[in-house]
Amino acid sequence: MSEIVNRVANSPLVTINLEDLYRKEERAVFDIKDFLFQELVLKELDFRTALKSLDWNKYKSKLVAVTCTADAIVPAWAFMLVSTYLSSNEVEHVIGDLMVLENFLFESSISKVDPIIYKDRPVVIKGCSKFPVPAYAYGRLLNLIQPYAKSIMYGEPCSTVPLYKAPK
Repeated sequence: MSEIVNRVANSPLVTINLEDLYRKEERAVFDIKDFLFQELVLKELDFRTALKSLDWNKYKSKLVAVTCTADAIVPAWAFMLVSTYLSSNEVEHVIGDLMVLENFLFESSISKVDPIIYKDRPVVIKGCSKFPVPAYAYGRLLNLIQPYAKSIMYGEPCSTVPLYKAPK
């Protein structure tokens, strides 16, 4: 009787799990809509007064998206003013919605990946995740490692979809 050999475990295949790059801190939305007069108009003096009196500690240890969900024209400086308060309180944030925040967080993590470690290696970008991984992250990772990898596949090591094979 022949011994069962795990060819996946013994292969040079490298698996990248984007789930490992997911930041687990709580997400929060700072919605400027809540500071608009009748959810339509930004009154500068009222807005500045409200921001000064706000308890910014409720955003500590959270990742914040600064946005406006009302169908209103809000000047860029209003978002920037909120950003100054969050920065002063050392709160990591972006100006944009939660998707912009997720893309930013993954970009920050992916930019720290050294693509040289994938040189001439077959790579699998894992597909299943317990956490939401935006499509942006898959595309960004692919662009980073493609110039180095021997091949790139998507899925699980036992069942992959080929995406790229380096020319010989």
